[in-house]
Amino acid sequence: MSVPSKMKAIGFTQSLAIAEQDSLVEFETNLPELKEHDLLVKVSATSINPADAKIRIRSAQDKTLEQPKVLGYDAVGEVVGKGTDVEGFELGDRVYYAGDVTRMGANAEYQAVDYRITAKAPTSLSDEAAAVMPLATLTAWEALFDRLRVRSEEKKSILIIGGAGGVGSITIQLASQLTNLTVIATASRPETEKWVRDMGADHVVNHRNLVESVREQGIQHVDYIFNVADTKGHWESMVELIAPQGMISSIVEFDGGIDLSALQGKSAGFVWELMFTRSLFNTDDIQKQQDILFQAANLIDAGRIKSTLTTTLNGFSVETLKDAHQRIESSSSIGKTAIKY
Repeated sequence: MSVPSKMKAIGFTQSLAIAEQDSLVEFETNLPELKEHDLLVKVSATSINPADAKIRIRSAQDKTLEQPKVLGYDAVGEVVGKGTDVEGFELGDRVYYAGDVTRMGANAEYQAVDYRITAKAPTSLSDEAAAVMPLATLTAWEALFDRLRVRSEEKKSILIIGGAGGVGSITIQLASQLTNLTVIATASRPETEKWVRDMGADHVVNHRNLVESVREQGIQHVDYIFNVADTKGHWESMVELIAPQGMISSIVEFDGGIDLSALQGKSAGFVWELMFTRSLFNTDDIQKQQDILFQAANLIDAGRIKSTLTTTLNGFSVETLKDAHQRIESSSSIGKTAIKY
């Protein structure tokens, strides 16, 4: 297919409330220049993540950016160009990826992305159903197997705080399908409780009285905790619930401090998970993200993992993206929202 020299993109130059007129703006720009490891992708669908809202709110609070910052950290699209050192992809391939937070995101007609963090999209899913998967899947997989270092054969337990969101939903599925862990997930409404059970949770507990709720299930301590909701707010409960020699991981940063020494008596550990670390630092194992996405696509196409898509918004426009941001900022959504271009 012929590729134009210009494209439409949507971004922001100031950190404004999403309801304000210029919180997101449409503009025309040149297509991204390809590096040696890059694919050029014609984007067909993206999804909204908490990262989009956080970056929009924090990146330009006291300044105006010279160039609009383009968000979008999930995408599905067609390969229409590639760099000199790309391996394993051809023009016309349908791919999915989360991308690199330091580069232009998927809220554009075309995007350049490193092939080493990209994989061919699941063939059994529509563009919008596939677009909600990469960031959450990479985060969940890395948390389980790279950060917590769960071994698939061990018969232990994991508590997932924030079970009904995008990352929580995938973590429940991966833990249920790929490990022997007893999976405990938080949910506080009937609809979210049903959702996490459908994802594969063995037990559902209420985050509003977390310690009591877990122990009402006959569980005194848990071997692993993955917090995707509120690290500081649940810290004391996590310290109480984590088993001796257990491990806690979180994706939620916070202001101020926590009492890390509270874990000392149990010889328990705490580790961060940030899906963008490998691309931020161009780590030696950066291509592991391609491998994770490849394995996830196979699990999806085999029917073992299902898309967490719950809402599809149609059309690549400022209005549609604003709608998506409002949904993610409400903190009450179940599953994921996709935008089909």
